[in-house]
Parts: sequence; structure tokens; C-alpha cells
Amino acid sequence: MTPEQLRLDNQVCHSLYSTANALVRAYRPLLEPLGLTYPQYLVMLSLWERDGVSVTELASHTRLDKATLTSLLKRMAAKGLLTRESSDEDERRKRISLTAQGRRLRRRAEGVPAALAESTGMSVEEAVALKSLCETLHRCLTGGD
Repeated sequence: MTPEQLRLDNQVCHSLYSTANALVRAYRPLLEPLGLTYPQYLVMLSLWERDGVSVTELASHTRLDKATLTSLLKRMAAKGLLTRESSDEDERRKRISLTAQGRRLRRRAEGVPAALAESTGMSVEEAVALKSLCETLHRCLTGGD
């Protein structure tokens, strides 16, 4: 291994980590008026696509671990955004569903993606290419998830 390989500025992980942190910070002022944190926003995006899912399905779609998701869902239920009900098939499994308030929040969130995109200054093509590279890296690191 050469000294050049150990330079911080040459590490992909450092670029991704610092960029992910900056991205979450950029979302903060956009999500604050909605009363959502970034992980809560991911949950809402997922539920707006497909409501009435199990915690396992939600964890898979959002890529949040179940322990984090469980505490997050409790807080979101306390805010009145969703319900956590036992599944008809298995009482141990929770079914996560949006409330009317959670469904209405979607309309208020519609401008978030465009506002974030504008703040990056990236073209649509650049953003699509970046997302594709990130998804490829994720698949490589997780074994094709």
C-alpha cells in the first residue's frame, strides 16, 4: 500500500460520508415546516407509495434497520401521522398505515424534491447518474439487495 492510497482526500468513503451528512442538513429546513426529520421523511415517502405494510417491508424499502424504525414509528404514531396495528395473520407483526393527517401531509411535501434539487445546482442528468452509481455501490456492498 502506498502513502497515496491512505490520503483522506483519496477515500471514496469520506466523500460519501460527508456528502450524505451535507444532504441531510440540506433537507432539514425543507422538512422542518412539515414537522419531519429526514428518516421520518423516508418513511412517509415509502408509505405514500404503498400504505398498510409490515415493519419488515417498510425496513426493506427505506433501508432503515428495524430497531431504528420501531422507535421512529412510535414517535410518528404519537404525532398522528400513522397507526401501528397488529396484523390479522400474526399478532406479533405490526401493520403500518397512514392516518388522514399523514395522507394530507403529502400535498405539503410535494415541493421538497424540486427545492432540494434546485439547491444542489446539479442537472437532472447528473442527479440520475449519481443515483445510479450510488445504487450500484449499494448492491455491491450488500450482495445485491
